[in-house]
Amino acid sequence: METSKPAYSQEIAMSKVIMYTSGVCPYCKMAENLLRSKGVEEIEKIRIDLDPEQRREMMGKTGRRTVPQIYIGAKHIGGYEDLARLDHEGELLPLLTA
Repeated sequence: METSKPAYSQEIAMSKVIMYTSGVCPYCKMAENLLRSKGVEEIEKIRIDLDPEQRREMMGKTGRRTVPQIYIGAKHIGGYEDLARLDHEGELLPLLTA
């Protein structure tokens, strides 16, 4: 049986998504699942638990200490709750396809 993808993922190019993450973060997995449900096929994951320098970089760029920290294109979205709020308000898909 063939797995179907959302139609828009095949027709519209997606913005680049970068996610600061760690190996044991349930909110990171929830964010990834939400992004994939919107047609995002590629997420650049930066593991801050494996590289302390990456954690310092994330904190300097975002002002936050927790993961996930998500960027869509050049825009800092924030964490999972911020991502879910954007989705709930109908603003996530336009950001992804901008």
